[in-house]
Amino acid sequence: MACCGVGTAAAAEAYLEGDAVREARELVAELCRHFYAQGWVTGTGGSITVKANDPALPLAERLIVMSPSGVQKERMVPEDMYVMSADGKVLSSPVSKPWPYKPPKCTDCAPLFMKAYLMRGAGAVIHSHGMETCIATMLNPGAKEFRITHMEMIKGIKGHGYHDELVIPIIENTPYEYELTDSLAEAIAAYPKATAVLVRNHGIYVWGDSWINAKTQAECYHYLFDAAIRLYQLGIDWTTPEHGPINNAKRPHSIVSPDIPSGCHAAKSAKHSVVLDIEGTTTPISFVTDVMFPYARDNVRKHLTSTYDSDETKEDIKLLRIQVEEDLKNGIVGSVPIPPDDASKEEVINSLVANVESMIKADRKITSLKQLQGHIWRTGFESKELQGVVFEDVPEVLKHWHASGTKVYIYSSGSREAQRLLFGNTTYGDLRRYLYGFFDTTTGNKRETRSYCEISLSLGVDNPAQILFITDVFQEAVAAKSAGFEVIISIRPGNAPLPENHGFRTIKSFSEI
Repeated sequence: MACCGVGTAAAAEAYLEGDAVREARELVAELCRHFYAQGWVTGTGGSITVKANDPALPLAERLIVMSPSGVQKERMVPEDMYVMSADGKVLSSPVSKPWPYKPPKCTDCAPLFMKAYLMRGAGAVIHSHGMETCIATMLNPGAKEFRITHMEMIKGIKGHGYHDELVIPIIENTPYEYELTDSLAEAIAAYPKATAVLVRNHGIYVWGDSWINAKTQAECYHYLFDAAIRLYQLGIDWTTPEHGPINNAKRPHSIVSPDIPSGCHAAKSAKHSVVLDIEGTTTPISFVTDVMFPYARDNVRKHLTSTYDSDETKEDIKLLRIQVEEDLKNGIVGSVPIPPDDASKEEVINSLVANVESMIKADRKITSLKQLQGHIWRTGFESKELQGVVFEDVPEVLKHWHASGTKVYIYSSGSREAQRLLFGNTTYGDLRRYLYGFFDTTTGNKRETRSYCEISLSLGVDNPAQILFITDVFQEAVAAKSAGFEVIISIRPGNAPLPENHGFRTIKSFSEI
């Protein structure tokens, strides 16, 4: 068992019976009893897992203790637990008990727990079936997110304060727990700030860097869900800072209701500004995935080697160091340490290339990666190895909007420099003359409402409804709608399918606007 820092089978067995694992077993049993009393794990539902507290090992390498399936949580004892390696291999299983006990079985949550451990560097994960978690997903049946703001207990969620909007992704339930694994992983990747994922009509998964952090957050989440339910019953809106009365004609942060007309033409609503997504909206997804990303990946080493001593690349490396240090701390798969500045150039570049290739493969929407990609793409555009691609209807409509006085902006996960390069070097010539500005992830996550609030403030409109946002991503449409924008979803070849009854107006060409 190399992960335990011991070599022989006898030493491995001794480690499994040592204090760190024993205390973790006792802790999980105690937490199961506590959460049963809270109503979170009744009827053998729910599950809990923690990493053994061994300071001699990095968190990512510590053993995992996990509660079993089908055991009454209030009667759980340390001997009922499964012990696993850091990669999920079962090292120790509980012994069978006589009838009426069922044969021991590892929880069906195991693959979901492993996603939180591997993708978020968690130290503990809690799966609750608390009633509040189910009802919270039913308040707005079409919503893909639960949102709440200006509540004291938001401060108990990592990375959030009282004034912040807490956003929790909601995934759809499945007949079997393990079938949720892929959708949970997608939600974790899409919401990097989230420490929980809700499962509609089912429950919640909450993770933290320790069992104390996970427990604290789980308690805060349940409190906030309960508060939202009670506010809903009182007709009070929990999603706005004012907490005023809910407007039943137009529910906040919801999919457009059937009695609301499906979108309005920009010409009829006299839009002050238009904000455009790029991938799947102005530009084919295939151009980004099959041309831009591969070019950046294939030229990372060449770019870093030729520009290593430039101030720009030094700044790029500085940002990457900060990101990688955070990734290593969180146990992000694929992250490798970057040697200090006094190491050889080759050593530093080798580590940078390994990290960047891993980031690109995971399609991470992080500023350090996007900035470096932008600089690599600049070289490609300047050398004419790259040329920007837009749909054929885009240039004419951009020209028309510009002539009519409508200001057009771009909001993309790609860096602002990459955006300017793409639109400045298209097959239709330089289209930047029709664009007034560019927004990227430094403004905020494209799936969070406050990002669109920031854009609204930047554009100086009197009302967010004066802004039309066009995107191919449903979650972005929901976030922009929640900020008060008018929203249209772009249907282009290769775009992902939309949920049924999504409620948004759709177009297949800008000429339809």
